[in-house]
Amino acid sequence: MQIIVVSSDFRTKKSLNVGVPQVVGLTFVALLALGLTATLANYLSLKYAATSNHPLIRSVLLADQHAEAKERQQQIQDNINNLAVKLGEVQAHMMRLDGLGEKLAKVAGLKPAELPSATANSGRGGAATVGAPLSIDDFAKQLSELNKNVDVKADQLSVLEALLVEGSAQRKFLPTLPPVENINYTSNFGYRIDPFTGHQTFHEGVDFAAETGTAINAAASGKVIYADTHPAYGKSIEIDHGNGLVTRYAHSSELLVKEGDLVVRGQRIARVGTTGRSTGPHLHFEVRLNGVAQNPGRFLAVQ
Repeated sequence: MQIIVVSSDFRTKKSLNVGVPQVVGLTFVALLALGLTATLANYLSLKYAATSNHPLIRSVLLADQHAEAKERQQQIQDNINNLAVKLGEVQAHMMRLDGLGEKLAKVAGLKPAELPSATANSGRGGAATVGAPLSIDDFAKQLSELNKNVDVKADQLSVLEALLVEGSAQRKFLPTLPPVENINYTSNFGYRIDPFTGHQTFHEGVDFAAETGTAINAAASGKVIYADTHPAYGKSIEIDHGNGLVTRYAHSSELLVKEGDLVVRGQRIARVGTTGRSTGPHLHFEVRLNGVAQNPGRFLAVQ
């Protein structure tokens, strides 16, 4: 491409030959100049906006900051809402633990009101309404309260566990297991007509009719303190269960334990017979507390 430059009086002229490289170079220079100009203008405008108190400019900047802050606040609120849902699930689990604690309390022989509680377990309900979202302070308060409830509930369940373990251990030492199967009473506790004299006498135990050789089991765990032949009770066994509680098994045909043995609840200790002062094969069973005869039926009724 050829460019002709003519003077104003048209007397002289010059010719310039411009090729493709020159056109590309000029275009690049022009674009670079335009970019630098735009950058400089943007910098100066931002600098002016930052130092200017012009209402329009300040309003634009404040609007941008407000939109950004609102977006961040919404993100925080969304996170809080998600955590609040999880908090509600944990509270629901706590309610189920409350119900389980009440059931365990009944098993342990306690009333639910006798257990310590962080909050009253009152009924809740009502129609659904539109409520305000949970704030950070409200969430922190709810979380703190839930943490206290968890600690209290853990203490409650620990106490119940100890009571149940203790109660289970105590029951093993109470003569509540029938000493023979297929209970068939032939004589109850209390006054009766003596089968030998015909006089009214006090019967200090209960008699179970059974065939000779029938297994006799320990009604509770304990230590054998007597295993010998007695003039009235025949071959008999006495077991000490602690706290002054003793059981006696009389008129056996065979003794399977000896004095000093430790026996467990349900262990076979003897066999039914008719030794001693007896009219036929049966088991005479006594329960004594500090040497005083107790009605065995009251213990055997507790299962």
